[in-house]
Amino acid sequence: MQRNLLDYLIITLKGMAMGAADAVPGVSGGTIAFISGIYEELISSISQVNFSLLKTLKENGIKAVWEQVNGNFLLSLLIGIFISFVSFMRLAKYLLEHHPILIWSFFFGLVLASILYVAKQIKQWNFTTVIAALAAAFIAYYITTLPSLANNDNPVFLFLAAAIAICAMILPGISGAFILVLLGAYKTLSTAFHDLNIKNILIFVAGAVVGLLSFSKLLKWLFNNHKNITLAILTGFIIGSLNKIWPWKETLSTRIDSKGIETPVLQQSIFPEKFTELYQLDAQIGLAILLMCIGFFSIIILEKIGSNRNT
Repeated sequence: MQRNLLDYLIITLKGMAMGAADAVPGVSGGTIAFISGIYEELISSISQVNFSLLKTLKENGIKAVWEQVNGNFLLSLLIGIFISFVSFMRLAKYLLEHHPILIWSFFFGLVLASILYVAKQIKQWNFTTVIAALAAAFIAYYITTLPSLANNDNPVFLFLAAAIAICAMILPGISGAFILVLLGAYKTLSTAFHDLNIKNILIFVAGAVVGLLSFSKLLKWLFNNHKNITLAILTGFIIGSLNKIWPWKETLSTRIDSKGIETPVLQQSIFPEKFTELYQLDAQIGLAILLMCIGFFSIIILEKIGSNRNT
């Protein structure tokens, strides 16, 4: 595929959108990749990173290796993801602490529109695809109801957590950041980026690379051989994830972290009226609905732009 500098700049911007999404526990960068039309190319490019590259390097040189892995595309995307992930994680932390209803409302609308977009890609709905979507929705919903573990900064644990989370990050509907929260590794990672703890960052990157290279091959095979049912499963994952990003929550249990700060362990979704009744706080319904609409129509507009560009 021939691309110019503007094309690669757009890919970097898409990477920044993916990084911003992955920085928020509950939103998947894979969803953004799917909506922006680069998902299958991303999976295919990553799956090309294998031992055959050594043979290509020996016989044809570095340029051939770079072309085999679609290097320009991956580099442009990774630059965007890294820039956004490092910078947006601080902003996300602030917004989640001070304006949780508003940021969750925006992402709820965004993910809601994503369901329509991904489901539309399914060529034919039948009994198998419906059951696959329902099962995936149940699994994703169940994951969102699990209590998070205590924070853990053990290097081996951080490596394994990164490998698991990166698989979730490239799956539309499953939030890699939320998996890190469940495993108790999100705070360690966010602190590492905030304090530029190179050791922990490198451990995380190593785990992510191992997980990504392993899982991408499975995803590529599924898209090549069972695309319809794979899309149905992804649709179900996104539907089930809506529970995590519902703006109004009741905290069922908390714990005191290492800094003496009380943090939620288990929460459940409630209606805005009950939220106001429980916490005597403004549910911000009007502004929340507005932000849901902005998030929803952002995806619709992105899809139209992508369709026109492809045409």
